[in-house]
Amino acid sequence: MQYVADTSIFIDSNVMIRPLHSKFIKSASNILESIPSQYTEIAILGRSNVGKSSFINKILNAKLAKSSSTPGKTRLINFFQTTWEIRGTNTNSTLGYAYKLPLVIIDLPGFGYAKVDKKQRQQWDRNLTDFLQRRNSIKLFCHLIDSRHRDLNIDKQIRDFLDTISFGNACQVLEIYTKSDKLAKNELRKLRLEGKLECQSFKYDCKLLQGIYRSIVVKSLGMDILLAKC
Repeated sequence: MQYVADTSIFIDSNVMIRPLHSKFIKSASNILESIPSQYTEIAILGRSNVGKSSFINKILNAKLAKSSSTPGKTRLINFFQTTWEIRGTNTNSTLGYAYKLPLVIIDLPGFGYAKVDKKQRQQWDRNLTDFLQRRNSIKLFCHLIDSRHRDLNIDKQIRDFLDTISFGNACQVLEIYTKSDKLAKNELRKLRLEGKLECQSFKYDCKLLQGIYRSIVVKSLGMDILLAKC
């Protein structure tokens, strides 16, 4: 796995990305119940209560992902289909362009918190590991990390878990720091000085969101898909 902090700087600022439409497809408990692989897939994961549902709803521009009332209790894999429009102008002319990009967003179960017996937890782990090892259409993992708690052991465990998934260099991990609007000003300044990709819980920040969109597109499909248009 290759880990990436922030790749939005690689794309010209005249490129704008926005979701045209998004929809929930289905939930699955294992690979056999999953939808057929058709488009590039982006998997979203993180510890329970990291703000995963809010993040997914933001990038889909629709309130489709739902949080469990008991963190870590839901072990289903949720599939969402979305179409993003990439629009911009060529740097060598005044001509504009726009094209549509279909993607599938996969909401993976949250890590931690749930109090279940050992046998059930082992079954959950087997199902998830089997799904990830066999789902070759996943091109990017977005690992969400609470910006207020950046050194938790569970996030290290998630990194280690991803390292055991053998996708080679074709799949990468993008670390995104959530709830940055809850940081004190000096902590937020430090996060940004380190060049971390961030997402706010309640505030809508177009610049931050564009950075996330662009980083996802670049790392899942390759930077040439956008640079060739600039």
